Amino acid sequence: MTPTERYATEVTALLARIVKEESDNIRKAAGMLADVIARDRLIFPFGTGGHSLMGSEEMARRAGGLAPVYPIIDPGISVMFGPVRASALERTVGYARSVLSTYPITPQDVLIIINAYGINACSIDTAMWAKERKIPTIAITSPSFSRAMPKDLVARHPSGHNLFELVDLVIDNKMPPGDAVLKFEGLRAPVSPVTTILNAFIIEALTGETVNLLLQRGITPPVWTSSNVPGGDEANKEHMARFAPRIRWL
Repeated sequence: MTPTERYATEVTALLARIVKEESDNIRKAAGMLADVIARDRLIFPFGTGGHSLMGSEEMARRAGGLAPVYPIIDPGISVMFGPVRASALERTVGYARSVLSTYPITPQDVLIIINAYGINACSIDTAMWAKERKIPTIAITSPSFSRAMPKDLVARHPSGHNLFELVDLVIDNKMPPGDAVLKFEGLRAPVSPVTTILNAFIIEALTGETVNLLLQRGITPPVWTSSNVPGGDEANKEHMARFAPRIRWL
Protein backbone atom coordinates (compact mmCIF):
# COMPACT_ATOMS: atom_id res chain seq x y z
CA MET A 1 0.00 0.00 0.00
CA THR A 2 1.06 3.58 -0.56
CA PRO A 3 1.56 5.87 2.46
CA THR A 4 -1.74 7.54 1.62
CA GLU A 5 -3.56 4.21 1.63
CA ARG A 6 -1.85 3.13 4.84
CA TYR A 7 -2.76 6.39 6.52
CA ALA A 8 -6.37 6.12 5.38
CA THR A 9 -6.54 2.58 6.76
CA GLU A 10 -5.18 3.67 10.15
CA VAL A 11 -7.47 6.69 10.45
CA THR A 12 -10.55 4.76 9.33
CA ALA A 13 -9.88 2.07 11.93
CA LEU A 14 -9.55 4.65 14.70
CA LEU A 15 -12.75 6.42 13.63
CA ALA A 16 -14.55 3.08 13.64
CA ARG A 17 -13.34 2.49 17.22
CA ILE A 18 -14.70 5.88 18.27
CA VAL A 19 -18.08 5.09 16.74
CA LYS A 20 -18.18 1.65 18.36
CA GLU A 21 -16.78 2.51 21.79
CA GLU A 22 -17.58 6.20 22.36
CA SER A 23 -21.01 6.76 20.81
CA ASP A 24 -22.73 6.53 24.20
CA ASN A 25 -20.39 9.12 25.69
CA ILE A 26 -20.82 11.39 22.69
CA ARG A 27 -24.60 11.20 23.14
CA LYS A 28 -24.26 11.92 26.87
CA ALA A 29 -22.11 14.92 26.06
CA ALA A 30 -24.68 16.02 23.50
CA GLY A 31 -27.29 15.91 26.25
CA MET A 32 -25.17 18.29 28.31
CA LEU A 33 -24.79 20.66 25.36
CA ALA A 34 -28.48 20.49 24.51
CA ASP A 35 -29.37 21.37 28.11
CA VAL A 36 -27.04 24.37 27.97
CA ILE A 37 -28.53 25.61 24.71
CA ALA A 38 -32.09 25.01 25.95
CA ARG A 39 -31.48 27.34 28.89
CA ASP A 40 -29.87 29.92 26.58
CA ARG A 41 -26.37 29.53 27.99
CA LEU A 42 -22.98 29.03 26.32
CA ILE A 43 -20.52 26.29 25.33
CA PHE A 44 -16.84 27.06 26.01
CA PRO A 45 -14.35 24.82 24.12
CA PHE A 46 -10.71 25.09 25.21
CA GLY A 47 -7.91 23.30 23.38
CA THR A 48 -5.31 23.46 26.11
CA GLY A 49 -2.04 23.71 24.26
CA GLY A 50 -0.31 23.47 20.90
CA HIS A 51 -2.26 21.73 18.16
CA SER A 52 -5.10 20.91 20.56
CA LEU A 53 -6.04 24.55 20.15
CA MET A 54 -7.49 23.61 16.77
CA GLY A 55 -10.29 21.90 18.67
CA SER A 56 -11.42 25.31 19.91
CA GLU A 57 -11.16 26.71 16.40
CA GLU A 58 -13.17 23.80 14.98
CA MET A 59 -16.15 24.96 17.05
CA ALA A 60 -15.59 28.68 16.45
CA ARG A 61 -18.32 30.19 14.22
CA ARG A 62 -18.04 27.14 12.01
CA ALA A 63 -20.34 26.71 9.03
CA GLY A 64 -22.82 24.07 10.17
CA GLY A 65 -21.68 24.51 13.76
CA LEU A 66 -23.52 25.60 16.87
CA ALA A 67 -23.87 29.35 17.37
CA PRO A 68 -23.79 29.67 21.20
CA VAL A 69 -20.09 28.75 21.33
CA TYR A 70 -17.54 30.99 23.04
CA PRO A 71 -14.16 29.57 21.97
CA ILE A 72 -11.17 29.97 24.25
CA ILE A 73 -8.37 30.58 21.76
CA ASP A 74 -5.40 31.83 23.73
CA PRO A 75 -2.44 33.12 21.67
CA GLY A 76 0.03 32.22 24.41
CA ILE A 77 -0.38 28.48 23.86
CA SER A 78 -0.75 28.72 20.10
CA VAL A 79 2.08 27.49 17.89
CA MET A 80 1.46 30.64 15.83
CA PHE A 81 4.04 32.41 17.96
CA GLY A 82 6.45 29.50 18.22
CA PRO A 83 6.14 25.90 19.43
CA VAL A 84 8.81 26.20 22.14
CA ARG A 85 7.03 29.21 23.62
CA ALA A 86 3.66 27.44 23.43
CA SER A 87 5.03 24.31 25.08
CA ALA A 88 6.56 26.33 27.91
CA LEU A 89 3.30 28.16 28.62
CA GLU A 90 1.12 25.05 28.46
CA ARG A 91 3.39 23.62 31.17
CA THR A 92 3.22 26.78 33.32
CA VAL A 93 1.16 26.20 36.45
CA GLY A 94 -1.42 28.94 36.93
CA TYR A 95 -1.36 30.21 33.34
CA ALA A 96 -4.70 28.63 32.40
CA ARG A 97 -6.33 30.00 35.54
CA SER A 98 -5.36 33.52 34.50
CA VAL A 99 -6.79 32.94 31.03
CA LEU A 100 -10.03 31.43 32.29
CA SER A 101 -10.61 34.26 34.75
CA THR A 102 -11.22 36.58 31.77
CA TYR A 103 -14.13 34.50 30.44
CA PRO A 104 -17.73 34.68 31.74
CA ILE A 105 -18.09 30.94 32.42
CA THR A 106 -20.73 29.92 34.98
CA PRO A 107 -22.17 26.64 36.31
CA GLN A 108 -25.02 27.11 33.82
CA ASP A 109 -22.56 26.75 30.93
CA VAL A 110 -20.33 23.84 29.87
CA LEU A 111 -16.56 23.71 29.37
CA ILE A 112 -15.09 21.31 26.80
CA ILE A 113 -11.40 20.60 27.41
CA ILE A 114 -9.63 19.28 24.32
CA ASN A 115 -6.21 17.75 24.88
CA ALA A 116 -5.19 14.31 23.65
CA TYR A 117 -2.32 13.92 26.12
CA GLY A 118 -4.25 15.17 29.16
CA ILE A 119 -1.28 15.73 31.48
CA ASN A 120 0.02 19.27 31.04
CA ALA A 121 -0.47 22.11 33.50
CA CYS A 122 -2.86 23.98 31.25
CA SER A 123 -5.19 20.97 30.95
CA ILE A 124 -5.10 20.03 34.63
CA ASP A 125 -5.42 23.61 35.91
CA THR A 126 -8.42 24.11 33.61
CA ALA A 127 -10.19 21.02 34.95
CA MET A 128 -9.40 21.91 38.56
CA TRP A 129 -10.51 25.52 38.07
CA ALA A 130 -13.84 24.33 36.66
CA LYS A 131 -14.34 21.76 39.42
CA GLU A 132 -13.80 24.41 42.09
CA ARG A 133 -16.55 26.50 40.49
CA LYS A 134 -18.92 23.58 39.82
CA ILE A 135 -18.76 24.20 36.07
CA PRO A 136 -19.75 21.09 34.07
CA THR A 137 -16.84 19.67 32.06
CA ILE A 138 -16.33 17.36 29.10
CA ALA A 139 -12.86 16.16 28.08
CA ILE A 140 -11.77 14.92 24.66
CA THR A 141 -8.58 13.09 25.53
CA SER A 142 -6.71 9.78 25.59
CA PRO A 143 -6.90 8.14 29.04
CA SER A 144 -4.64 5.29 27.93
CA PHE A 145 -1.86 7.72 27.04
CA SER A 146 -2.24 9.64 30.30
CA ARG A 147 -2.09 6.47 32.39
CA ALA A 148 1.04 5.32 30.58
CA MET A 149 3.08 8.45 31.29
CA PRO A 150 5.42 8.48 34.33
CA LYS A 151 4.30 10.57 37.27
CA ASP A 152 7.59 12.50 37.19
CA LEU A 153 7.48 13.30 33.47
CA VAL A 154 8.55 16.91 32.90
CA ALA A 155 5.43 17.61 30.80
CA ARG A 156 3.12 16.71 33.70
CA HIS A 157 1.27 19.01 36.06
CA PRO A 158 3.05 18.85 39.45
CA SER A 159 -0.03 17.23 41.01
CA GLY A 160 0.41 14.16 38.81
CA HIS A 161 -3.28 14.26 37.93
CA ASN A 162 -4.68 13.18 34.58
CA LEU A 163 -7.33 15.17 32.76
CA PHE A 164 -9.72 12.23 32.47
CA GLU A 165 -9.79 11.89 36.28
CA LEU A 166 -11.00 15.45 36.88
CA VAL A 167 -13.91 15.99 34.48
CA ASP A 168 -17.59 15.05 34.50
CA LEU A 169 -17.54 13.19 31.19
CA VAL A 170 -14.72 11.76 29.06
CA ILE A 171 -14.74 11.08 25.33
CA ASP A 172 -11.75 8.92 24.46
CA ASN A 173 -10.24 9.99 21.15
CA LYS A 174 -8.31 6.70 20.83
CA MET A 175 -4.99 8.42 20.15
CA PRO A 176 -2.32 5.78 19.54
CA PRO A 177 1.02 6.04 21.38
CA GLY A 178 2.98 8.97 19.99
CA ASP A 179 0.04 10.18 17.87
CA ALA A 180 1.68 9.41 14.50
CA VAL A 181 0.72 6.14 12.79
CA LEU A 182 3.05 5.50 9.85
CA LYS A 183 6.40 3.72 10.22
CA PHE A 184 9.13 3.62 7.59
CA GLU A 185 12.15 1.38 7.38
CA GLY A 186 15.28 3.29 8.30
CA LEU A 187 13.37 5.99 10.20
CA ARG A 188 12.98 5.80 13.95
CA ALA A 189 10.24 8.39 14.40
CA PRO A 190 6.68 7.53 13.35
CA VAL A 191 5.05 9.84 10.81
CA SER A 192 1.63 11.38 10.17
CA PRO A 193 -0.28 12.20 13.38
CA VAL A 194 -4.02 11.60 13.70
CA THR A 195 -5.35 13.53 16.70
CA THR A 196 -6.48 16.58 14.73
CA ILE A 197 -8.72 14.34 12.63
CA LEU A 198 -9.96 12.33 15.63
CA ASN A 199 -10.74 15.44 17.71
CA ALA A 200 -12.53 17.12 14.81
CA PHE A 201 -14.58 13.98 14.15
CA ILE A 202 -15.69 13.82 17.78
CA ILE A 203 -16.55 17.53 17.81
CA GLU A 204 -18.66 17.34 14.67
CA ALA A 205 -20.34 14.10 15.74
CA LEU A 206 -21.13 15.83 19.02
CA THR A 207 -22.59 18.77 17.09
CA GLY A 208 -24.83 16.46 15.07
CA GLU A 209 -26.05 14.59 18.16
CA THR A 210 -26.77 17.89 19.93
CA VAL A 211 -28.78 19.23 17.01
CA ASN A 212 -30.73 15.97 16.84
CA LEU A 213 -31.60 16.14 20.55
CA LEU A 214 -32.71 19.77 20.31
CA LEU A 215 -35.00 18.98 17.38
CA GLN A 216 -36.48 16.08 19.33
CA ARG A 217 -37.24 18.55 22.12
CA GLY A 218 -38.97 20.92 19.71
CA ILE A 219 -36.14 23.47 19.89
CA THR A 220 -34.74 25.00 16.70
CA PRO A 221 -30.96 24.64 16.99
CA PRO A 222 -29.00 27.88 16.49
CA VAL A 223 -26.61 26.85 13.71
CA TRP A 224 -24.29 28.98 11.58
CA THR A 225 -24.65 29.04 7.79
CA SER A 226 -21.56 29.39 5.64
CA SER A 227 -20.84 33.03 4.81
CA ASN A 228 -19.48 31.86 1.46
CA VAL A 229 -22.84 30.77 0.04
CA PRO A 230 -25.68 32.99 -1.21
CA GLY A 231 -27.77 34.24 1.69
CA GLY A 232 -25.25 33.11 4.29
CA ASP A 233 -24.60 36.51 5.81
CA GLU A 234 -28.30 37.25 5.99
CA ALA A 235 -29.01 33.90 7.66
CA ASN A 236 -26.40 34.60 10.33
CA LYS A 237 -27.61 38.09 11.27
CA GLU A 238 -30.10 36.73 13.79
CA HIS A 239 -27.40 34.70 15.55
CA MET A 240 -25.05 37.68 15.60
CA ALA A 241 -27.72 39.89 17.14
CA ARG A 242 -28.52 37.24 19.74
CA PHE A 243 -25.03 36.08 20.72
CA ALA A 244 -22.49 38.78 19.88
CA PRO A 245 -23.38 40.85 22.98
CA ARG A 246 -22.47 37.82 25.15
CA ILE A 247 -19.63 36.38 23.05
CA ARG A 248 -17.25 39.29 22.69
CA TRP A 249 -14.94 37.19 20.49
CA LEU A 250 -17.59 37.42 17.72
